[in-house]
Amino acid sequence: MYRDHTKVVKIGDRVIGGGNPILIQSMTNTRTEDVEATVSQIRRLTAAGCEIIRCTVPTMEAALALKEIKKQISIPLVADIHFDYKMAIAAMENGADKIRINPGNIGSYERIKAVVDTAKERNIPIRVGVNSGSLEKELVEKYHGVTAEGIVESALDKVKIIEDMGYDNLVISIKSSNVLMCAKAHELIAQKTDHPLHVGITEAGTLYSGNIKSAVGLGVILYQGIGDTIRVSLTGDPAEEVKSARLILKTLGLRKGGVEVVSCPTCGRTKIDLIGLANKVEAMVANYPLDIRVAVMGCVVNGPGEAREADIGIAGGDGIGLLIKHGEIVQKLPEDQLLDALRTELENWNE
Repeated sequence: MYRDHTKVVKIGDRVIGGGNPILIQSMTNTRTEDVEATVSQIRRLTAAGCEIIRCTVPTMEAALALKEIKKQISIPLVADIHFDYKMAIAAMENGADKIRINPGNIGSYERIKAVVDTAKERNIPIRVGVNSGSLEKELVEKYHGVTAEGIVESALDKVKIIEDMGYDNLVISIKSSNVLMCAKAHELIAQKTDHPLHVGITEAGTLYSGNIKSAVGLGVILYQGIGDTIRVSLTGDPAEEVKSARLILKTLGLRKGGVEVVSCPTCGRTKIDLIGLANKVEAMVANYPLDIRVAVMGCVVNGPGEAREADIGIAGGDGIGLLIKHGEIVQKLPEDQLLDALRTELENWNE
């Protein structure tokens, strides 16, 4: 498995690579200059399960704000730099635990070296990011279009620039909104480097399409043992990114913890508002730190059997509800009491 062979990189008080657990990242969408709003969002994301947070640093005011933000949060902070090398240096001087740059956007050799020298002095990792949307013209021509091979060559060229400056505390990210191209690029680069990989499908889209593209892309990549930290990119509340990332890792067996909800599709036998009930259950169980499976079934005919593999389940139909544990009916009660009965069971689960 590739993950066992990547180098270990320390980001703040966390580590990635070397077979360590895959960490979940997200990015704030507040103005970084607004310390209060940014800290508030980071705390909310931390509570949702975010383990590394990235903030954009487009101005010197934003770089200076990192110092105050750092004091009020508990997870590592990554500074996202797009063009100005001075912002990268200022971000590191103000406490960034890692910086994200594309050396191609930073400018001259001297400017890149100034950034690398500051990172080296402070032993701050650099994430080298390459996006298919900004692939160099010569590589597009060489490969007759934007290709996985071109993305990989671009990324490794950027990595070599920094390695030749005597620094290898690096994380690589190669992103594309084309799911299959992104998967192929990760398969190729995993064979060519031992730097940890930050994996994500860029510009994945809205909550609906973005979740599907991210789940498919990340599923294909992570299942091969490739990837050390992930971000699900969604056009929406960053908390949704974290929620999706947790579920993707849990579904692949790469993360334990958290209640998993399974529910049957609606059919002609369904006599209750199954969709509404399943959504209520999913919202309710988010607050319980239990590693269990909860089933929500739409009829009392097949409910107990279908819920057998779950730790606990509920089934409803025509005013009557069943509470099911490990496939056995333990309680019959009015349908409108199902949710409260399930809540009581969860609250007393470990007793």
